[in-house]
Amino acid sequence: MHLVLLGDSILDNGAYVARGGAVAELLQEQVGLGARVSLLARDGAVMAGVLDQLRHLPGDATHLVISAGGNDALRSAGVLQEPAGSVAEALGRIEPIRDAFARNYSALLDRAGARQLPTALCTIYDVQLPDPTQRRLANLALALLNDVITREAVRLRWPVIDLRVLFGEPGDYANAIEPSAAGARKIAVAAAAIAYSHDFGGPSSFYG
Repeated sequence: MHLVLLGDSILDNGAYVARGGAVAELLQEQVGLGARVSLLARDGAVMAGVLDQLRHLPGDATHLVISAGGNDALRSAGVLQEPAGSVAEALGRIEPIRDAFARNYSALLDRAGARQLPTALCTIYDVQLPDPTQRRLANLALALLNDVITREAVRLRWPVIDLRVLFGEPGDYANAIEPSAAGARKIAVAAAAIAYSHDFGGPSSFYG
């Protein structure tokens, strides 16, 4: 078994934790010496960067775990601070962002699916911004993007690590938007369970 991690700092959190607290390290512990874990995910990567990571996929890869879209969402976060005269106007500004996200995310997954490897997806977890109003607005907007992720998972019949559910404690975060060692362990446990136990011939399932 050779699990490959693709995506952003949700999976490449080593810069935010002490040695031994990174997702890749903890996942290697979970799967044991009989399996291998490779980290292609990069802190700060957007979906276009994940496409590049796919081009460097090891030839002996057996399973993929993908976390993508969070940094694309951050790039569009400024729209949440724009004034709007009505709820309809505000939603009208978010809709094209959601639609572009959906197109790019679907294209990324189709490229990953062409590898014909068992693949798991991660949702984007709720951010922990210190300002309560900004936090509520950001997580409300993220719900629209997570809807895209879950719909795509169901379309492709892939399992989902639902980080919105999995990250239920403040200690799961190293800062407002990065996993701590505790959060990383939760991701690693879920990814290992999927690799060893999930029926990839069946429907999509959610792990949280």
